[in-house]
Amino acid sequence: MMGLWIVLAVLGLLFVGVLVYAVLIYNGLVSLKNNIDKAWSNIDVVLKQRFDELPKLVNVCKGYMQHERATLEAVVKARNLSMQVSSEGDVMRSQNAISQALKSLFAVSENYPNLKADQSFRQLQSRISELENIIADRRELFNESVNLFNIRIEQIPDVLIARPLNFNRRQLWQIDPAQRADPGIDLDL
Repeated sequence: MMGLWIVLAVLGLLFVGVLVYAVLIYNGLVSLKNNIDKAWSNIDVVLKQRFDELPKLVNVCKGYMQHERATLEAVVKARNLSMQVSSEGDVMRSQNAISQALKSLFAVSENYPNLKADQSFRQLQSRISELENIIADRRELFNESVNLFNIRIEQIPDVLIARPLNFNRRQLWQIDPAQRADPGIDLDL
């Protein structure tokens, strides 16, 4: 009879140990998932700041860049497109389009010395460049959070908890392949 109680106690402790371990895995996955959501929200805050600065930049540029209407329209179109998206993937694509449009705008602005000399333009360009750097840092943190989460949900024993509870892979923030193209810098003076 005593041996039965010992076996039951050992099995009970083993069950409690497995249960505690499963709870720890689950809590770790929930923590990683929430870190991803927090990183996404932090990106969203800076994207909103950039979103609010774009109309000011376009208005300053309008007066100087009469012949660059297509460039200005690309910035406005990209901004308007970003208002219509909701999924993470669509947001990523629309924000990449805004970044590309801003690069074009700043490159074209080099042809307008009066615009480059304008104090408002310089301040807005500096502010948007600062925001772009913050966005890049936050995208890196987001991708690191996503990567840690994706690794955990595929590793044993975490996968045994993740799959039944529908913890699914998250998408990394990636740039458009067009942005990887060689800018073709010509150093001939």
